Amino acid sequence: MTEFIPPGTRFLDLPASLPMKRGGVLQRARMAYETWGVLNPARDNAILILTGLSPDAHAAANEANPSPGWWEAMLGPGTAIDTTRWFVICVNALGSCKGSTGPASINPATGAPYRLDFPELSLEDVADAAALVVSSLGIDRLACLIGNSMGGMAALAYLLRHPGSARSHINISGSACALPFSIAIRSLQREAIRLDPAWNQGQYDDAHYPEAGMRMARKLGVITYRSAMEWDGRFGRVRLESDRRADEDPFGLEFEVESYLEAHARRFVRHFDPNCYLYLSRSMDWFDMAEYAPDGHDAIAGLARIRVDKALAIGVSTDILFPLQQQEQIADGLRAGGVDAVFLPLPSPQGHDAFLVDIGRFGPAVGDFLTAL
Repeated sequence: MTEFIPPGTRFLDLPASLPMKRGGVLQRARMAYETWGVLNPARDNAILILTGLSPDAHAAANEANPSPGWWEAMLGPGTAIDTTRWFVICVNALGSCKGSTGPASINPATGAPYRLDFPELSLEDVADAAALVVSSLGIDRLACLIGNSMGGMAALAYLLRHPGSARSHINISGSACALPFSIAIRSLQREAIRLDPAWNQGQYDDAHYPEAGMRMARKLGVITYRSAMEWDGRFGRVRLESDRRADEDPFGLEFEVESYLEAHARRFVRHFDPNCYLYLSRSMDWFDMAEYAPDGHDAIAGLARIRVDKALAIGVSTDILFPLQQQEQIADGLRAGGVDAVFLPLPSPQGHDAFLVDIGRFGPAVGDFLTAL
């Protein structure tokens, strides 16, 4: 059980008792976050970024940590999210293992890691904890709330549960609910972890660790983060050189794409806690904006309850995990509530991860929206 906290991370101690949406209470929890830029005297130039499942709060280099962050090309002076104008906050999601309290954190009641004693986690809890970080900084209303992937879902919960908390919103490759395909993939990822004998009902340690289950879970995820077009163009059917094959395994790695997945998975498995992965993954499957509709069934009606002045929903046609129609649905739902909302489909071949790697397309879209605020 390990937490992976970047240097320079800042922390907010949450209220002594934090009620959770699905029941249970977190005691003496904390949130991890980082900031860039300067908050102006009017306190009206703040942008909050809510992340996907695995990133930490270190979105870009700053004085406290000069190493590049996971969104380095998007955030900083003169970039799309220009920190000469904006004061930017990025939080690590509640339930993670990268600074915010999660299953890998110490339970103050026992002195041992929470493991599966952590309360059931929802994206509404993620949103509420992020809102506490913003209010602790003396910010009453964000200039913009940006959420990508899982963070796009959490951002919708944030805006609905905290009316008037932001003037504008950018939803990047997010959704109002998980579709069956996405639920199925994440279900298989969780099953791979739970069926690893070393998982041991969440009672693992560094010496007895569900490495095989985490490897399989990560490979399944990575396959869905890119598109078939990307895999074909990048690897084709190129085979490994004979000296890179495991001759003792007749069904071992044979193609370059297999080798890539294996290397990527091995880099990940010891840098994200398995129980945290299970909790955050399930929170995505549970989330559904239709829950907030008058009839409890219509996501558009749930989205229509959100109040911001302007919004932008962006996605790519090659995304199989958060298909493009889900970003269009977000824009449609916000417009149904009177929001000036734009849906922008981008032609990137790089699938769900395009917002991380195709900055040449996503950067101008985000930058133009923010410039106009």
